[in-house]
Amino acid sequence: MERIYDLIVLGGGPAGYTAALYAARAGLDTLVLEKLSAGGQMALTDLIDNYPGFDGGIEGFALGERFRKGAERFGAATILAQAQRLSLEGEIKAVDSSEGRFLCRSLICATGAKPRPLGLEGERKLAGRGISYCAACDGPAYRGKTVAVVGGGNSAAGEALLLSRMVEKLYLVHRRDRLRAEKIYTEPLEKADNLEFCWNRSVSRLEYGERLKGIFLRDTETGAEHFLPCDGVFVCIGREPETELYRGSLQLDEAGYVIAGETCATNIPGIFAAGDLRTKPLRQAVTAAADGAAAAYFAGEYLAGKTTAK
Repeated sequence: MERIYDLIVLGGGPAGYTAALYAARAGLDTLVLEKLSAGGQMALTDLIDNYPGFDGGIEGFALGERFRKGAERFGAATILAQAQRLSLEGEIKAVDSSEGRFLCRSLICATGAKPRPLGLEGERKLAGRGISYCAACDGPAYRGKTVAVVGGGNSAAGEALLLSRMVEKLYLVHRRDRLRAEKIYTEPLEKADNLEFCWNRSVSRLEYGERLKGIFLRDTETGAEHFLPCDGVFVCIGREPETELYRGSLQLDEAGYVIAGETCATNIPGIFAAGDLRTKPLRQAVTAAADGAAAAYFAGEYLAGKTTAK
């Protein structure tokens, strides 16, 4: 007879593993399915310095491992697998994955969000050949070279700060005349002597052969273009939710986020959405963890036959 879990959590980031911890600690038979490694996208972050309890900051991968161990201490299991298809109707839900089919009575969707691409011709082909979305992962390959970072928020500034310690020349391309990033990022960037800001510019085209050769920058005020030769581009223009798996089943908003409130309940009973993939005003590791706790609590209420989650 196939094993039926009380709860399956899709995604092993802060939301997923916090949900698994709370669920397993409450006595629920819990399985986490994660396609990459503990921490999800957070594991790709060089340093997280705004998660409570770590006065010196902590590497994203290390924090992800702590999340995993915390959940597994109470009996939650982890399988590295890519969820491919869901059957969500009925009392028993099914997850078809790269490692087989798994059954459960309730499901928490915590697959997070992925980097938003520039959407330019050749971008996909150049991934790993000059186009990157993670400085901690790929930055060392550009040591002593010329690179550009595209974006103006905290993630773009953080990536630029990390790269400024590795590369010979760094350009920070932003479509406005000032960064949106917080002061903790902007102040050290302004002191980097190998950094040049490209204000009021957007990337209009990529120049490439087998690898990236450079980018064309368009002036957002005049429309004029100029070519910027560089060895690599790090794209940091936001994220988009990993929700294609739920399309046609769960209600999504226009941007593709799962519609769910503070209880994390979706339009299907027994299915919950936690973390960066749900509709919410702030997406941070700490708010994702809070979502995970709420989702696990209300999944338990659902399994107990209560209907408080709306």
